[in-house]
Amino acid sequence: MAMDWAALRRIVTDDNAAGRSRILIDGAAAKLIAVEEAGLAEIWTAPLTANGLLDATDSLKDQDLKLEPDVGAVKVRWFSVAPEDASKPAEERETAAAFGFGAVGAAHARVDTSRHPMMHKTDTLDVIILVKGEVDLLLDDGGPTRLTPGDVVIQRATNHAWVNHGAETALLVAVLMRAE
Repeated sequence: MAMDWAALRRIVTDDNAAGRSRILIDGAAAKLIAVEEAGLAEIWTAPLTANGLLDATDSLKDQDLKLEPDVGAVKVRWFSVAPEDASKPAEERETAAAFGFGAVGAAHARVDTSRHPMMHKTDTLDVIILVKGEVDLLLDDGGPTRLTPGDVVIQRATNHAWVNHGAETALLVAVLMRAE
């Protein structure tokens, strides 16, 4: 079954001028980048300050899509991991990984890809929740660690990859925080 990005809904709240809570945004992702079944869709970003958290501006619409949030900010997104096609030659998988990370301004994050072409490391604290499918968390040592829906990973600025050995595209939600 194909990934239905249009079915994913983001709901963002705020307060009106009278201080009453309301829905600010109810709709699709602010930005999307996808190649076949793999992709990411931006939900929200904001500076980690009191004023930033209360800002009602959907600033993602005006930003280039990038993997990491700005320094001192949080970013929330959906991302999908397509089933890995082991029949593809290693150089084709490497080319696809390099293209994908380059497309989101993160070529620098590919610090050691010797274990898998999707390995990357960012200067962020990430909370990752698997929503649908199964995916393996691959680190430099050990594992892989198989995740099933409902599993939560606290990814602490370590080199890692998400690898799908199943038949169904995996859907995850990520909250990325980048300290000053």
